[in-house]
Amino acid sequence: MSFTLTHRDGAARRGLLTTAHGTIETPVFMPVGTQGVVKAVTPRDLMEVGASIILGNTYHLHLRPGDELIRRRGGLHRFIGWERPILTDSGGYQVFSLADRRKLTEEGVEFQSHLDGSRHVLTPESAVDIQLNLGSDIAMVLDECPALPAPHDALDRSVDLTARWARRCRDRFVERRPHSDTGSGQLQFGIIQGGSELDLREKSAELTLAIGFEGYAIGGLSVGEAADTMYKVIEGTTPLLPADQPRYLMGVGTPLDLIEAVARGVDMFDCVMPTRNARNGRLFTSEGAINIKNARYAEDDGPVDAACGCYTCRTFSRAYLRHLFLAGEMTGGTLNTLHNLFFYLDTMRRVREAIAFGTFEKFRVDFHRTFSARPLTA
Repeated sequence: MSFTLTHRDGAARRGLLTTAHGTIETPVFMPVGTQGVVKAVTPRDLMEVGASIILGNTYHLHLRPGDELIRRRGGLHRFIGWERPILTDSGGYQVFSLADRRKLTEEGVEFQSHLDGSRHVLTPESAVDIQLNLGSDIAMVLDECPALPAPHDALDRSVDLTARWARRCRDRFVERRPHSDTGSGQLQFGIIQGGSELDLREKSAELTLAIGFEGYAIGGLSVGEAADTMYKVIEGTTPLLPADQPRYLMGVGTPLDLIEAVARGVDMFDCVMPTRNARNGRLFTSEGAINIKNARYAEDDGPVDAACGCYTCRTFSRAYLRHLFLAGEMTGGTLNTLHNLFFYLDTMRRVREAIAFGTFEKFRVDFHRTFSARPLTA
């Protein structure tokens, strides 16, 4: 791996992250491919809208079709027909979201599959093994993601447990990576936890950096806290992380969230928002978000966004997209997803350009003004 910062503009950073399957320009948004596919689109579509890296879900791929099966197929890249980089999460967030189906211990997490109720145990070591079998370019450590709000002492215990698990993940990774036929070029990122408590974020960063990883993620945000709280935590955490390594904000967020996090020094993002919203008929535009189901678009011959250059906006009208959605046609979900992903990825391209030209603050102010001009219609 190599990570090189090419430009700075305030706390905003532009860089190049080199992995086994290619180099990624940062700041970067990673579309989420939960089960080895970004819903409603093909890998060719993803390349055409500008995706340089996607995210795979360890929990789901472990349960179905199975990480050993994927390893025997030559790894996740070959299995899904995607030649560019892939990041995999550890499965921890999905397991911890199954509050009534899991039991947490020092060893790991015992949980019931949401598919058939079968029992499984996810440990720091098995999370590493699964991701090496998948052969992703970037693998995440197993962490505990507590629900917020939470008492300070509970968050403190969670930080300690996450650090102990991170140490076990790193030891397993160093031991097994050289012998993996699919994951020998894999990188591993540690995760900073601590909820909204800045003293615990500092403690978590100190413990995690002492272990040593190729990059660091900020976890445990976008779980219901106010946006101002999230921004405060990001602003207090990024200075604690190495300046010469990538910084990844997990599971965030709205277009405005991405801009604000870049302004605070974040390099990498993922979120289901653009794809999930697309399938529900909510489309992002340069003037805010619209609900394509709204009757006002029944005879609207204009594109979703006149300022957008995606295939959907170049070719189809709002009236047609509304018709597809109301008719339940799967093509509607595909066209909506193409647009929303293009909007996110093109926004990040414009962010990178603004950082390179030293105009990021102007871009940030202008984006707030135009994107907030049209609030989302329920």
